[in-house]
Amino acid sequence: MVLLARTDPQQGPGRWATKYRYHVLVGEVKPRCRELLIQICDAEDMRILKGVVSQDHVHMHVEYPPSISVSDLVKRMKGRTSRILQREYPHLEKRYWGQHFWGVGYGAWSTGNITEEMVQDYLEHHRTSSNQDQDTFLLAD
Repeated sequence: MVLLARTDPQQGPGRWATKYRYHVLVGEVKPRCRELLIQICDAEDMRILKGVVSQDHVHMHVEYPPSISVSDLVKRMKGRTSRILQREYPHLEKRYWGQHFWGVGYGAWSTGNITEEMVQDYLEHHRTSSNQDQDTFLLAD
C-alpha cells in the first residue's frame, strides 16, 4: 500500500468571536488585532485571502500548508492574539480575567464545494452588513 501525503496548500474560511461577544475589537485594538493576525499567518506560512475584523468577531479565509490542522491554526491565532492584546491593553485584561479573550470554539469549513467567489462574497457581506466599524484585511502581493 502506498500512502501519499498532500503537498498542495489547503484553503478554508473560519470564524471566531470574543468571549461573551463583548464589542472590544474597537479603537486601537482592532488594527492591532489585524496586524497580529497578519504577523502570525506570515510566521506560519499561511496567506490571508480575505478577512474581516468586526467589533466582536473575526472572519478569515486563509491558505495554509497541509502540515497544519485547522484546529492548530485557530489555536495559534487565538492564543497569540489573546496574550498580546491583553498584555498591551490593560483594560482587556481587567475585563477578561484568566486570559480568556476569545470565546470557546470556532467555525471552520472546507471550500471544496463552493467557489472562491462565493467565499469572497460571504466575507464582503459580513464586512458591510454587520456594522460600519469594520476593517478588511489588506492583501499583500
